[in-house]
Amino acid sequence: MFLNETFREKRVLVTGHTGFKGSWLSAWLSSMGSKVYGLSDVEYQSPSNFSASNILDLLEEDIRCDIRNLDELKAHVARIQPDFVFHLAAQPIVKTSYYDPLTTFSTNALGSLNILESLRDFSHEVVCVMITSDKVYENKEWIWGYREQDQLGGIDPYSASKSMAEIGIRSYYKSFYSDNDLIKVAVGRAGNVIGGGDWAADRIVPDSMRAWANNESVNIRNPSSTRPWQHVLEPLGGYLLLADYLKKNQASNELEAFNFGPSSDQNASVGYLVELMSSRWNEGSVILGKANPKQKEAGLLRLNCDKSQSILGWSAILSLSDCTNMTVDWYRSFYQGSEDVQALTLRQISNYEKLFIQSLGSNQ
Repeated sequence: MFLNETFREKRVLVTGHTGFKGSWLSAWLSSMGSKVYGLSDVEYQSPSNFSASNILDLLEEDIRCDIRNLDELKAHVARIQPDFVFHLAAQPIVKTSYYDPLTTFSTNALGSLNILESLRDFSHEVVCVMITSDKVYENKEWIWGYREQDQLGGIDPYSASKSMAEIGIRSYYKSFYSDNDLIKVAVGRAGNVIGGGDWAADRIVPDSMRAWANNESVNIRNPSSTRPWQHVLEPLGGYLLLADYLKKNQASNELEAFNFGPSSDQNASVGYLVELMSSRWNEGSVILGKANPKQKEAGLLRLNCDKSQSILGWSAILSLSDCTNMTVDWYRSFYQGSEDVQALTLRQISNYEKLFIQSLGSNQ
């Protein structure tokens, strides 16, 4: 795979590597021969994909650091001297953002700017992919997908914190990096991802897996909410392509953002997603509930990914059924102990990578 040549033997810093996306990205980079440096403040979940897949064994170094601590962060970044940075560290839960909004804002907004500040004095080329969210868009509840140039916004604290991060990232880029050919920065936006190894609270997939593994019913908070569900490997492939694109092309005068989401016909309600998972799990029990009206969260949000397909050659390649099957199979294997989890994770990456390569050929 051509990405192997881009990342092999390169020093890659992944912030938030103990999280769901970060642990899968670290495993994928390691499988390509990268020297992966993971930086996170704590391992939030127990269990987690980081521990279940033994990601620690795949790392060059495992670093504990709060990205809000600029001095400590700068010291680590200066010591590592990364060739690539993937910034995924965040407070990622909408519900948590209502309980602890200030931590959400400081982590997601100020923490992102600290990453860019840590790179300002670099004298060698570095590619930095800043990951935000599909929730950065001012959600107008319309039926077509949001494009990268559409208005930013956000009602709930999580969404607003990610929009704030993007405004700050753009300011930093225009102020310090737009005329710097050594530091290349872009933003990746993706929606809700599913896959094995996510046990975060208040997420529908881990909530379902926990319940069914204990022969309990899962209570669906808002079954009618529509989300652009995709397997975690889909946007991660996009982030890797984006980093490769930045590496091989001259820096732009403008900060570029890229959407990574499923095709519009693969958007689905929470209720339908759970039905698919329940069927794969052999009919796990489901209770449909009602949303809390005091907690406002966008009910319909789709992404237009034409830019990513046109410039990067990226497109989502898995059906929603494929995504749920991979996800449920991972959890079933974990709970039954039928396969080494790290081997399972790497096998799913390898299988997806083959499809990924084929799709890139067809999109050229």
